[in-house]
Amino acid sequence: MQDAHLLEVLVVVLAAVLVLSVVARWLRIAAPLVLLVGGVPLAFVPWMAGVALPPEVVLLLFLPALLYWEALTTSWRELRANLRVVVLTSVFLVLATAGVVAVVGHALGLSWPVAWVLGAVVAPTDATAVTAIATGLPRRFLTTLRAESLVNDGTALVVFAVALAVATGEQSFSWPGALGRFALSYLGGALAGLLVAWLSVQARRIATDRLLENTVDVLTPFAAYLLAELVGASGVLAVVVVGLGMARMGPRITAARTRLQARGFWQISTFLLNGALFVLVGLQLRGALAALQDYSLGQAVLDAGLVALAVMGTRVVWNYTTPYIIRAVDRRPVQRARRIGARQRLVGAWAGFRGGVSLAAALAVPLTLVDGRPFPGRDLIIVVTFGVILVTLVVQGLTLPAVLRFARLPEDTGVVSEEHLARRTATRAGLDALADTAARLGVSPAAVDRVREDYREHLVLLRDGPDHDGDADHAERDRADQEDYQRLRAALLAEKRRAVLALRDEGTIDDIVLRRVQSTFDTEEIRLTAAAEPD
Repeated sequence: MQDAHLLEVLVVVLAAVLVLSVVARWLRIAAPLVLLVGGVPLAFVPWMAGVALPPEVVLLLFLPALLYWEALTTSWRELRANLRVVVLTSVFLVLATAGVVAVVGHALGLSWPVAWVLGAVVAPTDATAVTAIATGLPRRFLTTLRAESLVNDGTALVVFAVALAVATGEQSFSWPGALGRFALSYLGGALAGLLVAWLSVQARRIATDRLLENTVDVLTPFAAYLLAELVGASGVLAVVVVGLGMARMGPRITAARTRLQARGFWQISTFLLNGALFVLVGLQLRGALAALQDYSLGQAVLDAGLVALAVMGTRVVWNYTTPYIIRAVDRRPVQRARRIGARQRLVGAWAGFRGGVSLAAALAVPLTLVDGRPFPGRDLIIVVTFGVILVTLVVQGLTLPAVLRFARLPEDTGVVSEEHLARRTATRAGLDALADTAARLGVSPAAVDRVREDYREHLVLLRDGPDHDGDADHAERDRADQEDYQRLRAALLAEKRRAVLALRDEGTIDDIVLRRVQSTFDTEEIRLTAAAEPD
């Protein structure tokens, strides 16, 4: 019967993800908000009341997969351009937030070590929540927020481990020990990610079947996380590094069919994992409130509100102080050109959403100390963490559109312009390689003329600007039965890919544009070669 109960839970959670996602689209509200709130009443369904969210499931199953996909789909160029901001927010802002919350927690009656545990739990932002709620932001803003949320989990988990060891009595605090743990966490995590990325590339080159190659892809983030954790380093950082590495190397070593299969798998998998995680977080509220023993419900709610204000206020103060300090120190022209105004700065200050990682860390707080006594304030930590997640997602998430209107962000036309440039460059590369490729394949002159006509017409449409980017395949639809025509177009795709990859490598376009253009090339290749290659 236990197996049947687990199946019931699985069906209910996945059904909730489906229904609540539809409701979110109907209401035009970011899905994480609806999933979180919608998960709360599920705890009152008889067979769902006792469902718990094991922290190991979040940290070892949900987190590697979700972070890997986020890293694969981020912009490396924008990340590098905003590296200083990312480092400051993912490391020092996390430390500042944990410290401020620790002060508030101590004022509420927690001991200093326990207060630091609470601070570490609520300090990191949530990568999937940021991506889902802040979608539509200009590329620079969204990339910076995503990169911060990808890395700051590693910082917060190190602070959490140090504070927890002191709070439980396992060890006393020392600056050399804490700094050494940070160094091992970051350096070890980065090295583990690089090593697994190299091994993944070698394994993909050996694999001759796309199912085997994509199995390697699925294994990659979990292997990186495991290797880092085994040496005491940051599994989070290892997953981020391996994801960024595969985003750079993957387009060179992966075939079109393999890439489309992998994209489909990760899209559906991360959609279900992300949705299930927010529903499960909502499910925990009833149990968290029922577990309150040393604190009244009213006091716990008040404490949660105060900590949420501390978390939000610290981020706002940070965004309106540190940039101006840096501005006074760094007056290089390249930095002056990247400055943003006070209105625009509010967007980043208001997008500090918390999520499943924070709750997993709170649930990972042990029940007892080393000497067997109950862990003081554990029930309060869990309720406060849930409150912070709820406030940041619902309050900040629902008001973010108003903040965006107030910020008056400039329209981001960079992606469209870069995609237009990439398609134009690829078409020219195809034309330049047309004669040699046709000679190598031995295709008919009629097929060569047809392809040349298509490409030239496409260039004419592209010269009219991004808004006039026509369909270069209109001729193909009329001549899809022409074998030579199809073979020639399929062979020229390799030249077009090389041209677009060169633009990405030199920084003219970023990875977001590369993925868009590459996706159309992959679809065209599969269509052209469908008759020749069995599925």
